[in-house]
Amino acid sequence: MRTVLVVLFDDVQSLDVSGPVEVFNGAELHRPGTYRIRTVSRDGRPVRTSSGLTLVPDHSFADAPPAHTLLIPGGAGTRRPDPRLVAWLRENGPRAARLVSVCTGALLLAEAGLLEGRRVTSHWSVCDKLAREHPSVEVDPDPIFIRDGDLATSAGVTSGIDLALALVEEDAGRETALSIARHLVVFLRRPGNQAQFSAQLAAQTAQREPLREVQQWITEHPGEDLSVESLAARARLSPRHFARAFQGETGMTPGRYVDRVRLEHARRLLEESADGIEEISRSCGYGTPEAMRRAFVRTLGAAPAEYRRRFRPAPAP
Repeated sequence: MRTVLVVLFDDVQSLDVSGPVEVFNGAELHRPGTYRIRTVSRDGRPVRTSSGLTLVPDHSFADAPPAHTLLIPGGAGTRRPDPRLVAWLRENGPRAARLVSVCTGALLLAEAGLLEGRRVTSHWSVCDKLAREHPSVEVDPDPIFIRDGDLATSAGVTSGIDLALALVEEDAGRETALSIARHLVVFLRRPGNQAQFSAQLAAQTAQREPLREVQQWITEHPGEDLSVESLAARARLSPRHFARAFQGETGMTPGRYVDRVRLEHARRLLEESADGIEEISRSCGYGTPEAMRRAFVRTLGAAPAEYRRRFRPAPAP
């Protein structure tokens, strides 16, 4: 049995706690003896979450059991770290078989010196801060979660559920993870290297109307000719001027934006439709299944057929 020890502190984000806990508890219900879930705070007293909920821990730092998986959630409290919490993590983090952070919980691990030389992610809003204040940490702001050996870090809020499902699948098998996903009405799990943002959210909205119209056109017509020349003509600009203006106003090259839109559209079709791979590749502008396969493997680490098998929501039992 693996002890999952969840660290609580004032102004913790309640969903960072409850999301993963529901997943681990689901695994225990499905396969008794898989996990023992415990919570701990500095002195064992109740803590107040950032949303006003009160959580009552099982243990204080002094009597906490050894953890197989030590989980550190995020929340406003991570921006004003309690020195005693940081010291406890510095001492106890290395003793855990697996160290996990959700959202801004990575800030606490960094303060404790537990992320040195590791590749991590966190909520997009603190990734710059994390990289600036801890230059020896390799911070990747894009994925929803990252596994680096015995360390697992995730982005904001719901990505903690995705990471917990991935850990359950590793510990207890795909069928257990699938059962939990069905119960929670979520995907079996999103791939960790899926971007935190869609293309439309990741890119800024262009200031000039012709460029905004082009952004919308790309989103609505991923299967069309989306070359720089074609898009520039639609914006009534020269290709060179268009490419420079698009990147300047959106923060993303036209090609990068098109790639992300096409990938997201293909993913949605694989998850939500029964269309064949060849049909999807054509409708998303890839032209051939092989071109779409290369894009999926490069970005998501899985071919389209494998992506569909693993990440399409399962039918209700």
